[in-house]
Amino acid sequence: MGQKVHPFGFRVGITEPHRSRWYAPKALYGELLVEDEKIRKFCDKALNQTPPFAAVSDIHIERTREELKIIVRTARPGLVIGPKGAEIERLTNELQALTGRNVSINCIEVNNPDKNAQLVAMSIAEQLAKRAGFRRVMKMKAEAAMGAGAKGVKIRLAGRLGGHEMSRAEEIRLGAIPLSTLQSHIDYGFCESKTTYGILGVKVWIYNGQYSEVSEDQVESKAAGARPRARGRH
Repeated sequence: MGQKVHPFGFRVGITEPHRSRWYAPKALYGELLVEDEKIRKFCDKALNQTPPFAAVSDIHIERTREELKIIVRTARPGLVIGPKGAEIERLTNELQALTGRNVSINCIEVNNPDKNAQLVAMSIAEQLAKRAGFRRVMKMKAEAAMGAGAKGVKIRLAGRLGGHEMSRAEEIRLGAIPLSTLQSHIDYGFCESKTTYGILGVKVWIYNGQYSEVSEDQVESKAAGARPRARGRH
C-alpha cells in the first residue's frame, strides 16, 4: 500500500511557514491550540459557508502578549471588509467575544484564484453540489490552473460520482507534480461536496515551481517564520 503524506505537513518548518505563529508555556499550549481551531472553524463558517461566500483559502494566526492577529487570505477581500469596513468590524467583535482577547484582522488578496488549490477544490465542490458533470468540471479547472501559470495540476474526486450506486475515484493530471521534492512548491487543497446522494471528496494538488522563485510581495507578515523559504543546499 502506498503511504500518502500531506504536502503541507511534509514541508512545514522546512520550506513552508507555520500557519499558527506563537509561543506559549506548556500549561497554556493545549488551550491556545484548541482556540486556534475554533477561530479557523468560526471564520470558515462565517466567510465561506454563509453569505457573502468570500472565498477564503487560508487563515494564519499570530499571537503576542497583547494581541491576537488573524491574517485572512481571500480572493474577494471586498466581501470580507464590507461597505466602509462593516463586515470586518462585525467579525472582529464576534472573534473578541469568542476568545476574550484583543483581535485584529488583516485581509490579504489572493491574486490568482485559479492557481490556489483550496479555492479550486471549493469551486469544484460547489459545482458538483449543483449537479454539474464531474469529468467536465475536473477538465475545465485543471486547464484553467495550467492557463493561470501552474507547472502541474492533479485533481482527484472520490465518492458516488454521477450518483452511481458504488463509490469510486476519478483523477486527472496535467504537467509535473513532484510530490517528494521538498524544494518544489506544491499547493494542496481539500473540500467536501454535499450532494443529494452523499458526500464527495475533492483533492487538488497544484505545482507552482520552486520555493526560490517566491517573490517578496507574496509575503503577508513581518513575523519570524512567516514566509516560505528556499532550502539551502549543504
